[in-house]
Amino acid sequence: MDIKKAKMILESILFTMGASVSLSVLAGALEQDEDTTEKILHTMMDEYVEQERGMRIIELDGSFQMCSNPEYYEYLIRVASQPKKYNLTDVLLETLSIMAYKQPITKAEVESIRGVNSDHAVSRLVEFGLIEEVGRLNAPGRPILFGTTEAFLRHFGIGSLEDLPEFGPDQMEEFKQEAEEEIQLKLDI
Repeated sequence: MDIKKAKMILESILFTMGASVSLSVLAGALEQDEDTTEKILHTMMDEYVEQERGMRIIELDGSFQMCSNPEYYEYLIRVASQPKKYNLTDVLLETLSIMAYKQPITKAEVESIRGVNSDHAVSRLVEFGLIEEVGRLNAPGRPILFGTTEAFLRHFGIGSLEDLPEFGPDQMEEFKQEAEEEIQLKLDI
């Protein structure tokens, strides 16, 4: 199969599916190996950017998805109803951060780290589609394990969890001091 035909097939699949499609499924559709398929997809991604197209192909943790070019969002909302924006409060962001870095994680583990009940925060993050149930812990009561979703990756513009920022010892010490000061303020009240 020539490259031009492979590109047309991949574009057709990604456009039609709407959601992300794993590299292995795309490779199977082309009857090509994953390395070849991935190279074709990355070539297409570069071409879409170079040609300033209205569409983009993005990679989400080993899967690929076609989406609109974010540059043209303001024009898109003139035609479509405005997508629902998440109201990510400090509590939700704190909970989501813990879950992103510690996943898979139970709600009880999140509460242990935060020091407060997290029922509402976890429920809202599930409702927003940013986290989901990924299994059950093999412990008494078999608590639910949570992890982030593709929507989380899309929302924060990262390709995979490996792209999450890493924190050095200085930043960790600063965070620890801020947490201790916050705890002291709560105790003083």
